[in-house]
Amino acid sequence: MSEKLQIWSQEEPFPLEYGGTLPSLRLAYHTWGTLNDAGDNVILITHALTGSSDVTEWWDPTLGPGNPLDSEEYCIICINNLGSPYGSTSPLTYSQENRDPTTFPLITIRDTVHAHKLLLDDLGVTALRSVIGGSMGGMLSLEWALLYPEYVQSIVSIGSSARHSAWCIGISAMQRDAIKDDPDWNGGHYAKNQPVNGLALARKIAMVSYRSSASFQKRFGREFQRAEENYYTVESYLDYQGNKLVNRFDANCYIALTEIMDTHDVGRNRDGHIAALKQINVPSLIIGVSSDILYPPQEQKELAEYIPNSKYYEINSENGHDAFLIDFDQVNEALEQFKQAWW
Repeated sequence: MSEKLQIWSQEEPFPLEYGGTLPSLRLAYHTWGTLNDAGDNVILITHALTGSSDVTEWWDPTLGPGNPLDSEEYCIICINNLGSPYGSTSPLTYSQENRDPTTFPLITIRDTVHAHKLLLDDLGVTALRSVIGGSMGGMLSLEWALLYPEYVQSIVSIGSSARHSAWCIGISAMQRDAIKDDPDWNGGHYAKNQPVNGLALARKIAMVSYRSSASFQKRFGREFQRAEENYYTVESYLDYQGNKLVNRFDANCYIALTEIMDTHDVGRNRDGHIAALKQINVPSLIIGVSSDILYPPQEQKELAEYIPNSKYYEINSENGHDAFLIDFDQVNEALEQFKQAWW
């Protein structure tokens, strides 16, 4: 199987959980390793909010020979999420197809799982050895276990929760407001001149929630980047992160993806989140981060408390929510232990 970006599509309408349809379906994906004859040696990686299906861009130290995600032993697949600007059906593909991007419907985490299942079926995948994801990816892993319990053999959910909290929804709403308050957003009807200031500000808001007070203090303190302008080093860092995202992302997609995350609630139509968690019947590794303020450890501990066959592992780090993208030694240790026990 190829490590290059691949595109899968179907022309039939794709029905959505909250009503309506996508007129067609397009999914971008990457693979590493070889699918065995039985089609059951697959590890599915699910990515976070602004990630792509190219795992080497954000989790390279975990992927490849000798690492927990060993592409010589397993077939590793990562599929770009619906709503993302990296190839799957999204407001950006709507624009490219001369559709109004503002008509892109509300999609849920469950919709993305169902869409990804269609692609995996077409590839000949008969079972998933594990579904592994952090943040938004962790939400997807939980839904995989609930929607396809006979297909999924284990899951790893990192820095996620059973349902998006009021705290997370509030932070998402501020980011969307930052984009929508930019005059260049124009109600979502922009072409190449997207609302760069609003999108950059949304990213700055997100970056503060992804780290911790201790990490910012240790890295930046009260140092000036340009003392004569009263411009602090931490401001320079946030400006850099905002501009970096603007150069690789789409504002309407950012709005769509944060709305998708806000729909996350494993308890919807399942008698509440605790009852839903008790229905997960596969071995589950739940990873939290000691300094995570966006999805604090108590939310992962709740997952581990109610998922019957689960193990909790905590990354001890000052790096906040982003620790699962930084502290690879601890991530790999947790995955390796889980791998030896269950894969």
